[in-house]
Amino acid sequence: MRIAIIGSGGREHALAYQLSKSKKLIKLYSIPGNAGTDGISTNIDIDPNNLEDLYDFFCKEKIELVIIGPEKPLVEGIVDFLLKKKIKVFGPNKAVAQLEGSKIFTKKICEKYNIPTAKFKICNTKENAFEFLSSSTFPLVIKADVLAAGKGVYICKEINDAKNAITEIFDGKFGKTEQLLIEEFLEGDEMSFFIISDGITYKTFNTAQDHKKVGEGDTGKNTGGMGAYSPSSLINKDLEDKILKKIIEPTLKAVKEMNTKYVGFLYAGLMIKNNEPFLIEYNVRMGDPECQTILPLINNDLVDIIDACCNSRLENQEIKWKNKKSMCIVLCSKGYPDKYNKNVEINDLDKFKSSGENFTFHAGTKKTGNKTFAIGGRVVNFVNISNNFSFSRKEIIRRLEKLNWKHGFYRSDIGHKVINE
Repeated sequence: MRIAIIGSGGREHALAYQLSKSKKLIKLYSIPGNAGTDGISTNIDIDPNNLEDLYDFFCKEKIELVIIGPEKPLVEGIVDFLLKKKIKVFGPNKAVAQLEGSKIFTKKICEKYNIPTAKFKICNTKENAFEFLSSSTFPLVIKADVLAAGKGVYICKEINDAKNAITEIFDGKFGKTEQLLIEEFLEGDEMSFFIISDGITYKTFNTAQDHKKVGEGDTGKNTGGMGAYSPSSLINKDLEDKILKKIIEPTLKAVKEMNTKYVGFLYAGLMIKNNEPFLIEYNVRMGDPECQTILPLINNDLVDIIDACCNSRLENQEIKWKNKKSMCIVLCSKGYPDKYNKNVEINDLDKFKSSGENFTFHAGTKKTGNKTFAIGGRVVNFVNISNNFSFSRKEIIRRLEKLNWKHGFYRSDIGHKVINE
């Protein structure tokens, strides 16, 4: 099979690695890819926003399956474009991608289908939002109603924090927006819950715990994710049943009643309190770095699973998992998530290959000649699978210390809630 992956991050490298192991793979392309995908696929320098150039390339190379990694192309309708061109594509269409593209769209579905979530208020102007604050109880959560790469969420402890958040959002920090969301603050523990769907059938696709805050002990600014572990320590049969019945299935019913279907990964960001789930948000793709954390645990041919989804045959697939635990720690550029230097060389990174139970997934990297350079805030993901989280963390940190990249940093406490040391 001739396959192309759209995207250039750690998620896409993890997908490429897993697909590259399939006996059914004939040729794999990454568009545009990164320094890591360059070793296991052919990187193609085409702008993913240039749909006509993509289509011409797919036709020329006889691409049989396209997998969309990041959220932006999904929200902007790349799936609809490719389906009209009769190209098989894995990912949700534009209409249902609004589950991630608009937090207000999702909240309205929650309201209509009685999906447990935080109480909320939709505000269309800065003045309207300020007025609502005057009668609100803190803390509050304020969210931009646009894609914000995981950074458009503010937890506000008092009114001045909230006013600053509202001002930044309406002033265009995350792009033009005409409304925002103010939510009650939910107490509990977060969990990432994944399913995969072919539009008719869905199957669970493991769980994870992401660490969003930049600093040790979950402090500082939000990031795209500093690390993750899988499976979540919170998951149990009773909780999983509640998530499926109260959150996932009503959402898929809403999609069906929109006269469309959901094909792809669906990621529910949840808050768990007293073994009860509440929906925080949806992502319409695999998470990052959850994807890098989860995929090494799969015991199937990923090509089979994704192809079955695209052909409405997921029901016939049994998804198998290794009886292991997985952890990912992200190596970031110093200064992230604020200002950081780009085009900084990383010496000896090519010595850290994925093998055995250690995996190295590039994110913000590029290759120039035989040299690898950091071009993003989150640069490389180091992953280990083992029988316990403590061992995995020690093994990853050992590898990070061996790399010894002086222009980077990482959190050494990933998994602190499940590691007692």
